[in-house]
Amino acid sequence: MLMKRTLALLALSASAFAQVQNFKPVTEEMLKNPSPNDWLTYSRTQDAQRFSPLNQINAGNVKNLTLAWSRGVGTSNTESIPIVHDGVMYLVVPGGAVQALNATNGDLLWEYKRPNLAAALASQARSKTIAIFQDIVTYTSPDGFVVGLDARTGERRWETYAGTAGQTSGPIIANGKVISGRACGQTRDSCFIVAHDAMTGKELWKFYTVPAKGEPGYESWGNPSDEQHNKNMASTWGLPGAYDPVRNLVYWGVANPMPNTRADRHDGNPDATSRTSPSDLYSNSTLALNPDTGKLVWYYQHLPGDDWDEDFTNERILTRLKFNPDPKYVKWINPNIKRGEERDVTVMMGEGGGIFVNDRTTGEFLWATPFPFQTDNFLISNVDGATGKVSINWDLVLKQPGEQHLICFWNTTSYWPSSYHPDKKSVYIPYVDNCLDMTRKGPNNGERRVGKQRPGGKPEEFAGIAKVNLETGEILHFGKGPIPSNGATLATAGNVVFHGDLNRRFRAYDADSGKQLWEAILGGPIAVNTITYAVNGRQYVAVTTGDTLMSASLNAAAKAPRQHATVYVFALPQ
Repeated sequence: MLMKRTLALLALSASAFAQVQNFKPVTEEMLKNPSPNDWLTYSRTQDAQRFSPLNQINAGNVKNLTLAWSRGVGTSNTESIPIVHDGVMYLVVPGGAVQALNATNGDLLWEYKRPNLAAALASQARSKTIAIFQDIVTYTSPDGFVVGLDARTGERRWETYAGTAGQTSGPIIANGKVISGRACGQTRDSCFIVAHDAMTGKELWKFYTVPAKGEPGYESWGNPSDEQHNKNMASTWGLPGAYDPVRNLVYWGVANPMPNTRADRHDGNPDATSRTSPSDLYSNSTLALNPDTGKLVWYYQHLPGDDWDEDFTNERILTRLKFNPDPKYVKWINPNIKRGEERDVTVMMGEGGGIFVNDRTTGEFLWATPFPFQTDNFLISNVDGATGKVSINWDLVLKQPGEQHLICFWNTTSYWPSSYHPDKKSVYIPYVDNCLDMTRKGPNNGERRVGKQRPGGKPEEFAGIAKVNLETGEILHFGKGPIPSNGATLATAGNVVFHGDLNRRFRAYDADSGKQLWEAILGGPIAVNTITYAVNGRQYVAVTTGDTLMSASLNAAAKAPRQHATVYVFALPQ
């Protein structure tokens, strides 16, 4: 049932320092085709490509970048990707507050803080995105609300309670709707994607990511007891999806089924559900939803009946490609598609590894391959090219209490998004050559989960960036080193790819060769985002440092300082 707090019950918590002047509302057309100067959604455009047409900063002059400004934005975790509109940067800062900054110098224009927010909730704030439509900035608060703020002043325009589960994903705008995902709570019915009217906050629909008894997909859970199925979950905790305004479809990724192991979900029997998709729907799937109704148009499951907590959530990149996968690089190919045929596609990379390319209209399987490397320990054993049905690697399933296996990969990429360069038909994926050494809990031991490098991997090349040609599947690995990353890549028309690691190194690479062109050493580990924008004819590149949920464990190798989150912004000398 829809729940709202009335505005009269809460004091406004926006501190106006210098309001946004001469604000221009953000229209549907602007979201569909944003100005190159703006960064209007978490990956700039609704197709989640994370590509900027700006080229003032290019491969020839990027070595001259200097710091334009920096600003500390608080303590605790920061996983939020800012947006920029008409010279103003809007971002969610540690503690679940929202700030508007002058994007040329970092001056604070306004700040909104949640009233009466408990310290424990504030410290857990992990919303990854923020959205803008017309004159309303929307974000998901750590206390369970979707909130609309006046983009000029930061004053609250509306708020709607969405549930107690953690709002770790964040919103996007699709056809006037604010659509957001979340982590699950303790029960099946806490797992959903939800849409609200962007102007009023009215709840419009929910799509539950685990079907109830009697609904399509329920049978894929192996007919569990009612008590058990009430505990079965699959969340959308990661990055939100992408939107295709022509088809009016939103593409959203769902994470692993919970509890984490097949046995725990199915009364001790890991074989109670199928080894081949569909299994435990809609876990580890891409969902194509109508944003007006929440109706499921199609789904595709990338990993059936996950046994290891391997998330296939996070962004879906939309583009148009010629079908020409090379068997030298691509393991599973649909034999029924004509070579050279053009398709509108959705592309995803899983935390457990692998690249999948599917038709955007129907979800038809086009091709898939292990990623970032081929290995016998890959979590998928086969994809039937003709049907697209995926088979879990049964040899690696933890069938007995105390059983141990090495599963590849694990957190090889995650909520730090990849970027796509349309002219090069290539996606730039930050990766970690990391596998999961896992032991199932037994009578005398608890569940054990430890990261371990892939057999044959080189410690000095533990992490890097993969340039993957999405038409052929050819991969170029570059930027290799021993230090992992949870930083996004950014591709630009200047033939530059930006990326940073947990060792405080922020770098620029040649988009063709991967050659390093520039480096800056920052005050902390790079945290998720990198964006670019322009104001008054000057291009800026912005990145945030700080802690994220995963950086604490990954940081052991980097030994980078854990400190206040800071926004760093670079530009060419004036």
